[in-house]
Amino acid sequence: MPARYLAAVVIAFCANVACAALPRPGGATAPAQVPDKTVVLTLDDAVKSHIAVVAPLLKKLGFGATFFITHAWMDDTANFMSWDDVSQLHRMGFEIGNHSWTHGGFNSAESGLTLGAELEMVEQELARVGVPKPISFAWCRNQFGPEAVAQLQAHGYLLARRGMQPELPYGSDTVGLPLDVTKHHPLMIPTTGDAYPYWSFENFKAVVATARGGKIAVLQFHGVPDKAHPWVQTPPENFRKYMLYLKHNGYHVVALRDVLKYYDVARLPDDPMLRVRYPNGVDPDMPAPKMRALFEAAMKAAPNPNQNK
Repeated sequence: MPARYLAAVVIAFCANVACAALPRPGGATAPAQVPDKTVVLTLDDAVKSHIAVVAPLLKKLGFGATFFITHAWMDDTANFMSWDDVSQLHRMGFEIGNHSWTHGGFNSAESGLTLGAELEMVEQELARVGVPKPISFAWCRNQFGPEAVAQLQAHGYLLARRGMQPELPYGSDTVGLPLDVTKHHPLMIPTTGDAYPYWSFENFKAVVATARGGKIAVLQFHGVPDKAHPWVQTPPENFRKYMLYLKHNGYHVVALRDVLKYYDVARLPDDPMLRVRYPNGVDPDMPAPKMRALFEAAMKAAPNPNQNK
C-alpha cells in the first residue's frame, strides 16, 4: 500500500474516532504528543475469561483495550468465547482486532501469502455479529515476515502488534522495548511486557515505568485465566492487582487503535523489522509444543511470586 494511500485511509478512519490531531497531507496538523504514563492493553486468543473476568473490570476502571480474536480454539466453548461474546465486547466499547483464523505462523514466504484469506475469514464472522472490520492485527506466535506485512497492507490494516522478539527471547520476563512512534512502524509495534504466570509484580511495574518521554508501554496478555493454555495465563488476582496499580497511579490505559493519533502518517518510520523474517528458516508449526514444554517447566521451577504479596 503506497504511503499516500495509507495516510488517506488513516485520516478517514480518524475522522470517525475523533483523532483530530492526526497529520493531514501537507503537514497542516502535527501528530499529538504522547502523554507520559500511556499504556496500551492487548489480550489475545478469544479466551472465555476475557468476557467473564477482564471486560467487567476494565469497564469499572474506565480502561480501553484491544481484544485480538482468532477462531483457532473457539470450538472449545467451555474455555473460549463465541462470536456473540466478541460482539458483546465490541458493544462495551472495546476494540476488536484480528488474530487470524488458525493462529498459524506467518513468517515463511508461503505461509505469509495465506494471511489475507485468514484475515477475511475472521472479518466475515465479525461482520455477521455486527463488529466492524478491524484495523489492528496481532502477529500470531509473535512471528512475522515481509510477505505477511504486504498482506496486512493490502487488506487495509493500519496497526499490528508483534512480541518482544527478536530483541529478547520468547518467554523472557525482562522488560521489552516501549513503543517509539518515531522509530517503530505501526505494523511492527513491539510488546513491552508479555505476561506469564510467573511474572512478578516488580516486573510489571518496571514494564509500565517505560511509559514516559514520548514512549508507550504495550502490554500483551492471554487468558485471565486460560485453563486450556495455562503456560501463558495470568491469574485473575494478579491481573486485578496490575490494573489497580495502573488506576491508582494515573496511567492512561488505551486500545491499540488509540496510538494512531501519535503517528505522523505522512512520514512513517523506516522500520527495519518490516524486512525481517522472524524466526528465519523455522517451520511455523513447530514452535508451539516447544513453547508449551518451556513454560510448563518454568511454572514447576518457579512458584508464583505474587502469591505472598
